[in-house]
Amino acid sequence: MTWLLSAAAGILSGALGAMGMGGGGILILCLTMFAGIGQTTAQGVNLLLFIPTALLALIPYIRQKLICRQAILPAVLSGILGSLLGVWLSGSLNPDLLQKLFGGLLLLIGLRELFCHRDSANS
Repeated sequence: MTWLLSAAAGILSGALGAMGMGGGGILILCLTMFAGIGQTTAQGVNLLLFIPTALLALIPYIRQKLICRQAILPAVLSGILGSLLGVWLSGSLNPDLLQKLFGGLLLLIGLRELFCHRDSANS
């Protein structure tokens, strides 16, 4: 059952991640809540899933010219710095606190999506 649940979570999070909708959050929730995997381990699984998902999803984005080339270098460089900070933080924080911070972040993002209206012409 755990294998089947993990596979279903992988499919769902891969699909959401390919659409740029944060599938990793779904995967981490499924792995921690239903598969009994610890928060830090679930984050590692999420990172491994992200690599092929992102590479495959990037192909149609490039074909449809949906990539802003001016944003690539600053985003990649700051993403690398953020990754290093995140690795350091996740290794030094208590896993219970890390889980609470993750839940709080998901709550804030969900509330923003529910209540903040954006102009769809700028998307």
